[in-house]
Amino acid sequence: MAAFLFKTEPSEYSFADLERDRRATWDGVSNALALIHLRRVSKGDTVVIYHTGNEKQAVGLAVAVSDAFPDPKLRDPRRVVVDLKPERPLAKPVSLATFRADPVLRTVELTRLPRLSVMPLTAAHLRQLLRLAAG
Repeated sequence: MAAFLFKTEPSEYSFADLERDRRATWDGVSNALALIHLRRVSKGDTVVIYHTGNEKQAVGLAVAVSDAFPDPKLRDPRRVVVDLKPERPLAKPVSLATFRADPVLRTVELTRLPRLSVMPLTAAHLRQLLRLAAG
């Protein structure tokens, strides 16, 4: 299974909202590179939810419960969405400063392309993030 980091503004839709809803369609992605990454998401993939804005930290884990599919609200087959369900909040959020300082996590696209909303994570990235989140 693959892993991805999805960014969201918590005032618009937070990890707590995903937990409350128990399932959500992740939509609104329009950046070309983010859409390329989103198209690669498959059912069962791990998704790290990252809060932007004032928080700037990874806060929870979700799982893709669908493959990427065309957004049913739009008439553009290039615009895709993915259904997610929450797994668990991270015991300790992992901040952007930690991403930048950590020798493994500094290679995540988050540190180079801060506006990108969907990005892949390698197995090493995910292991390190989970290790740091465990406290």
